[in-house]
Amino acid sequence: MYRCCIFDLDGTLINTVYALTRTINLTLADFGLEAIGFEETKRFVGDGYKNFVIRAFAFRGEEREEILEKAYPVYNRHFQANCLYHIKAYDGMKELLDYLKEKGIRIAVLTNKGQAQASENIDSVFGQGYFDMVTGEQEGLKRKPDPSGALHTAAALGVKPEECLYLGDTNTDMRTGLAAGMDTVGVTWGFREREELLQFHPRYMADHPLEIRDIIEGKEAE
Repeated sequence: MYRCCIFDLDGTLINTVYALTRTINLTLADFGLEAIGFEETKRFVGDGYKNFVIRAFAFRGEEREEILEKAYPVYNRHFQANCLYHIKAYDGMKELLDYLKEKGIRIAVLTNKGQAQASENIDSVFGQGYFDMVTGEQEGLKRKPDPSGALHTAAALGVKPEECLYLGDTNTDMRTGLAAGMDTVGVTWGFREREELLQFHPRYMADHPLEIRDIIEGKEAE
């Protein structure tokens, strides 16, 4: 049976597309570049803020390293001010999390968002201390898709990788869960298409958070 569920943050637990798009567009504007749309944001995020900046600037024709180096701290400054902009949990997510907690299944977050902003996002939407563990990008821990963060989370919560269900909405998440030896769920309510997730052969696919209950109960019946 599963004893722990590890969730990606952006596009899995919380819809952060408005905050991310606002932040990158403020950054682009500071360098005289045109804004991008929500669909571009969904494609460009997932493996760290620097890669998001690189892709957005390249989309607007700017790839000079000296400009990108200046853009990273500008992005971080805007993000600190806007990371909570119009963020909200996906429909059905709170019900799923309450169900997991009632069953005694540990719940954790693993994200490539910075640790401080990840905690701020989670606390503002779900309340402080709601999750058993929140792990964001930090010194000494490799970013997803490296499995280090997922394995670190499992060890800290006293569960084995095979007892974990890993949920995410991007290829980065699918690669992370698989590399960690965890059963992986590709969720379709987030930032990427079903076809992208299926390329990495997740054990399960889910179109709504409450479908995870069926996965949990199916595992218990095995």
